Parts: sequence; C-alpha cells; structure tokens
Amino acid sequence: MELLKYAFDVVIHLDRHLGLIIEQYGFWTHLLLFVVIFCETGLVVTPFLPGDSLLFAAGAFASLGSLKLGWLTILLPLASIAGDSSNYWIGRMAGPKVFSSRRSRLLNRDHLARTQAFYLKHGGKTVIIARFMPIIRTFAPFVAGIGSMVYRRFILYSVGGSVAWILTFTLGGYFFGNIPVVKRNFTLVILAIIVISVLPGMIEYARQRGRNRGAA
Repeated sequence: MELLKYAFDVVIHLDRHLGLIIEQYGFWTHLLLFVVIFCETGLVVTPFLPGDSLLFAAGAFASLGSLKLGWLTILLPLASIAGDSSNYWIGRMAGPKVFSSRRSRLLNRDHLARTQAFYLKHGGKTVIIARFMPIIRTFAPFVAGIGSMVYRRFILYSVGGSVAWILTFTLGGYFFGNIPVVKRNFTLVILAIIVISVLPGMIEYARQRGRNRGAA
C-alpha cells in the first residue's frame, strides 16, 4: 500500500522528484518527459499530470547539464502536438455518438451544434490560449474534435501553441530556475507558476459571468 502511495505521489508531483529520476534513469528521463507531456495533453483522463511546473523544473535541470536542452525543445513540442492530435481525433470520433440524443439535457445534438459553431468562430485562439491553462488544455483538443474544427486549422494552431508553451516554461526554468532565491524557494515558485497558469481562466470566467449578469 505504501509503495502504491509513493508511486502515485511521484506521478502527481513528478516535478519535485525529477532530480531523483534523472539520477536513476539519466538520458532516458527525456523519453519519460515525452510520455508525461503526451499523456497530459492527449488523454482526457489524465489532466492531473504536471505540465507547466514540470517544464520549468526540466529547464532548470537542463541549465545544470543534467538534461539536454536541445532534446527537450525537440521532443516535448512533438509530444504536445501528438497528444493534441490524439485527443482531437478521439473527440472527433466520439462526438457524434455521445451527442446523439435530443432528449438529454447535457449531451444532445443541439449542444453539439453550438460547440461546432463556437469552434468555427473561436477555435484557433481557444486552442492557443488553452495551451497555457492546466486541465483546460487537456480538454480543449477533445472539444475541438467534438466541435468538428477543421483538422488543418486545428493542427496549425496546435503547433504554434505547443511550441510557445514548451519554450516559455522550459527556457524560463533554464534561465531563471537556478537563481539562488528561486532555488531556495523552488516549491513556492512551482506553486506560483500553477496559480499564474490558472489565472487567465479564472479572469475569463469572471468576465463571462459579468457579461451574463449585464445581459440579464
């Protein structure tokens, strides 16, 4: 039981255990990071995996020579793009089946039609903005697939958003992760990154509620 708890803690807080993992697996850690980023973006059931904080931590270790920055900036965008595409096609195939009824209050064809209309109008910026928002980025490609967003358009924004996301946090860790004050307060820095990542979604939610109240 204790072993399972420890394994779960390592998975959930991979960013905190990254140093130990690098010591044990060396270069293969790059492939582990690839798998984690793919799962975090590509599987609807794994939005709990670390993303922003893990990238920042990976960049910090790369600045020490423990990881290769070149490999990170190649492998991790590919993992994110592949995850996005996988998630998109799952949603594309599942959407018509899930939203097949007109009687269901939540999953009906009217909601599917509204989702498709939304992604036709706002799909591009939604894919990019969601990339910087934990949990939301896991569901955005899935919903884009449900909304039948044209794949050529989706992949274009996915590539741009993925590269921007990976480079922002990885290079942030590379250049700032080993500054003494940052190293001494690394846990607080990770928490700050998570809060900052969630903040745009909270602001947009508050703005939307304000607009709805104004309309009412």
